[in-house]
Amino acid sequence: MNSKNTSSPLLQRPTRRTAGLVLAATTAALALTACQASGDGSSPTADRNTASSADRQTPDGQKNTTKPHRMLWMGDSIGEVQAPPLGAAMKAAHVAFKSIAAAGGGGVVGEIAQPTWEQLPKELTSFKPDVVAYQITTYDWGTPGEQRAAYERLAKTVNDAGAELLIVSAPPFKVDDFYRSHEAAIKTAPKSAKEVADKHPNTVRFLDTSALWGTDSTAAKAQRGKDGIHSCQQGSAAFAAWFGEQLHKQYGFTPAAVDQWATGSWTSEKVYAPLGCK
Repeated sequence: MNSKNTSSPLLQRPTRRTAGLVLAATTAALALTACQASGDGSSPTADRNTASSADRQTPDGQKNTTKPHRMLWMGDSIGEVQAPPLGAAMKAAHVAFKSIAAAGGGGVVGEIAQPTWEQLPKELTSFKPDVVAYQITTYDWGTPGEQRAAYERLAKTVNDAGAELLIVSAPPFKVDDFYRSHEAAIKTAPKSAKEVADKHPNTVRFLDTSALWGTDSTAAKAQRGKDGIHSCQQGSAAFAAWFGEQLHKQYGFTPAAVDQWATGSWTSEKVYAPLGCK
């Protein structure tokens, strides 16, 4: 989706204070995730720390036995503002990363999704990802049946290219007048996606981001920006940290330590300028 303030002039690039806030917020998110212990009493972070460093791909080509090696990220403008820290985190973990998240589109449901269906096969052929992560967009409008059909098509397209599919639910966001008539479809999309993932347990997985954001877009936990829809650098970094932990759960992936990427140059990306981030 497009930012509501696209006409606003670019703001000054984030200062060191912003970088510090990003790191602090992300570290806090990691601590919270680590406290959410699994059924056997262990935490994702504890499990991650026991993983062999030999399993991580290094720039000189050291063998990596866990996915992802190459990740393609998909989504709308919510995904677009999450992509900079996600890319930095993946790079720090020696994973090739590419984002095709698109403001005003990026979805796979309905006529508005045609550009995605034209671009995706080309990206699968050229970039050759082993994991494709699709964050449900604010434009995945349709009946549950239409949504399931679109997610099935996405799964087949990705799986036929030799990659696994991660479908990620969208964070809670403000349903304004633009979205009001599509509110029912926005609510059914995650359920439709999970039903498709449940049918293909070996090649499609579903991640519920409510574990990170909650379900109330106005709550502090949701970390939405001033527009109630996108996240600023701090919230996007918190997502990247959480996402790394989910990759650990799904694949045994070892995410890079947050202090290796959370205060990088990505915090100055112009995608945050129209959001009034400080």
